[in-house]
Amino acid sequence: MSGPSLRHRIGFGATVVGLFMAILDIQIVSASLAEVQAGLAAAPDEASWIQSSYLIAEIVMIPLSGFLSRAISSRVLFTLSCAGFTLFSGACALADTLPAMVVARALQGFVGGAMIPICFSTSFLLYPGAERVKISVLISLTATLAPTIGPSLGGWLTQALSWHWLFLINLPIGTAVAVTAWLTLDIDRPEPGLLARFDWWGLLFMAGFLGSAEYVMEEGPRWGWFDDAEITHLALVCALCGALFLWRALTRAEPIIQLRAFRNRNFLMGCLLSCVVGVGLYGLVYVLPLFLARVRGYASMQIGETLFITGLCMFLSAPLAGRLAKLMDLRLLLVLGMLLFIASCLWIARLTNLSGFWEMAVPLGLRGTAMIFMFMPINQIAFGTLPPAEIKNAAALYNLMRNLGGALGLAAINTSVTWRGAAHRQHLTEQLGWARPNVPVWLDNLAARIALVQPDVPADLAALRRLQGLMQREALVLAYNDVLVLMAMLFLLAIPCVAIVARPRTGPGGH
Repeated sequence: MSGPSLRHRIGFGATVVGLFMAILDIQIVSASLAEVQAGLAAAPDEASWIQSSYLIAEIVMIPLSGFLSRAISSRVLFTLSCAGFTLFSGACALADTLPAMVVARALQGFVGGAMIPICFSTSFLLYPGAERVKISVLISLTATLAPTIGPSLGGWLTQALSWHWLFLINLPIGTAVAVTAWLTLDIDRPEPGLLARFDWWGLLFMAGFLGSAEYVMEEGPRWGWFDDAEITHLALVCALCGALFLWRALTRAEPIIQLRAFRNRNFLMGCLLSCVVGVGLYGLVYVLPLFLARVRGYASMQIGETLFITGLCMFLSAPLAGRLAKLMDLRLLLVLGMLLFIASCLWIARLTNLSGFWEMAVPLGLRGTAMIFMFMPINQIAFGTLPPAEIKNAAALYNLMRNLGGALGLAAINTSVTWRGAAHRQHLTEQLGWARPNVPVWLDNLAARIALVQPDVPADLAALRRLQGLMQREALVLAYNDVLVLMAMLFLLAIPCVAIVARPRTGPGGH
């Protein structure tokens, strides 16, 4: 099988840029939420909807894209997706109220979500085995680098220009990508007859299932899970819609999502491993900025500068990953990546209230290398034995699993930080009782110093508050360390899954 023409290579390059934009916009706002919230005059507990609305809408579109790309072709769907993403990016920049921003972000995430699976499916449809390893490294680098540099880029744009440029930056790039894709990405033919058999009920049940699941996982930790009536009701909606969606998918001749790809052992295990990698991809990028902001008091730009080493090492490790993929079994490369990720988590899980860039630089660099070593083999494992006819639907399911893994991971992280933080606070409180002889001495000394500096302040009360603040800070640091250890344990438990995988072949459709 010969390689794609120059025209198709340019079209594929456009899909890679689209993939980067769509994934980048998940994280680019995260480091600048405070500035966006202030610009919209929104309350702090409402600002999270700027992020959640994008994720919920995107996670609905990703699985739908497989059906739509078959019905109207990859070229038309990608062009519409990129153009819509660009249009609603402009709407986000122009939003002056929180409701307007949430609606614009939801529409941006929904229409832009199709760009992610189309890039994956296009790579496997266009490139034969000899080139597929290189292309898989490129996609892996793009998909893992985007969320890693998101906080850095977002922090820089906000501080150098304004938060509006988080969205305005998409306008020239998105326009160029949409035009390029329309002119070059004619790689398949549409099947318009599918639209007449479109399963609207299936779409409704899928949207209800995925949307409510994402909301429950995002908001559950904040509101105490099922202690909150709204979370409980949406969890019931999720279960009901999930059951009805599964029934439609298994009984209709043309379901909105084809689940038969899961009968392929490699694809099933690839999706499960992708779910685990999603936890690592989004989890660590979530935990460390929280630590740096809440414990160290870093600004968004400082957080981005600290995390930048991960992206740099990803970029530098990509050629090595491509070389190793040609020399060794991809399953062994995957295990190597998982072991490196475990080592990086355990290394970082020694955080103190003084930890900063130099304490995290080496393990964060190790994490960047690990992500490339994991992501590329999983792509090959998942798609390497599938027939070409199933690639489009499979790409949608595969990317959905990674995003669900990220959502599950963030919910578990938030819950673990809350629970472990409470446990550590209780333990530290027991250790700071008056029966400890050094505690009253420390408080008396601190109160005396406060009385000298601020004679109008109740010194004893101020000393107690200072002790309480130190205790809460240390409990939070210990909770973050626990989360990093739990993340390492998850990857350790996932390693035996690799033994179930058949050795992937690099030819198209498994040839």
